[in-house]
Amino acid sequence: MTQPVAFLGLGAMGAPMARNLIKAGFDVRVWNRSGTRAQALAEHGATVCASIAQAVQGAAFVVSIVADDQATRAVMLDPSTGVMACAQPATVVIDSSTNTPALAREVAAAAAARGINYLDAPVAGSVPQALSGELVFMVGGESDALAAAKPLLAAMGKQTIAIGPSGHGATIKLINNMLSAVMNTALAEAVMVAQAAGLDPEPVTQLLNEGPAGSRLTRTKLPKVFKRDFGAQFQLALMDKDMRYFLALAQELDRPVPLASFARSQLHAARMAGLGDLDVSAVYYQVTGQRPDRS
Repeated sequence: MTQPVAFLGLGAMGAPMARNLIKAGFDVRVWNRSGTRAQALAEHGATVCASIAQAVQGAAFVVSIVADDQATRAVMLDPSTGVMACAQPATVVIDSSTNTPALAREVAAAAAARGINYLDAPVAGSVPQALSGELVFMVGGESDALAAAKPLLAAMGKQTIAIGPSGHGATIKLINNMLSAVMNTALAEAVMVAQAAGLDPEPVTQLLNEGPAGSRLTRTKLPKVFKRDFGAQFQLALMDKDMRYFLALAQELDRPVPLASFARSQLHAARMAGLGDLDVSAVYYQVTGQRPDRS
């Protein structure tokens, strides 16, 4: 586990993922657009790098998790400073950002031209799972690269599922997040009606968690909605972006997705109302017409 690992992007998800790699004994170099976050990882044993080029030089693996296509394009494809310009051939790149499938395939092609191995490997799970090392990786790319990357993925997650060729990991991630967005919107409606009917939140939560829709999402989000505790585990603004990507994919494939379209309209309206920094479950405010007290 002494092979150097470059970790790019130290946001709410990236920082705990990098810490878990350090805990597992990997030699981790970190880079973040904001240097303050990188310095925080130095206290855990990471080497802080001033540039992507410095981080990836001589690294056997690169892990990246940034906000969107635009950020990934800058990190991966910048002709002077990006990973594809600076990493050595045979490097394995694990891209856990939520990107469009088209961009994942574009980066994979650029990597192949340089002899670099690229995996689109977004995750299922949010901050609690990143902290506990219980993420699920959904991976598109070549099997040999995935086999080489498995020790790193095992240090950050509980399961790795090979989805298919490049772009397939990004595709299933958008499908996964579409279901989460629809469920968060439906939970907001369920809580709204339960409260209007005067039901006690505790048995309602217990029943819904044990019912046919019970899942990790209901167990995580129902208490947040009932308590109006919308501290971000997964920001509403990011889910809105993911739904925009999903709807574009569905349009490209000529498939109608009315439920997803409605959920995205609610998320988008909530983001435009200034709620983007809250947890995705804060779509409750848009569904109910309420607004949080931020005084």
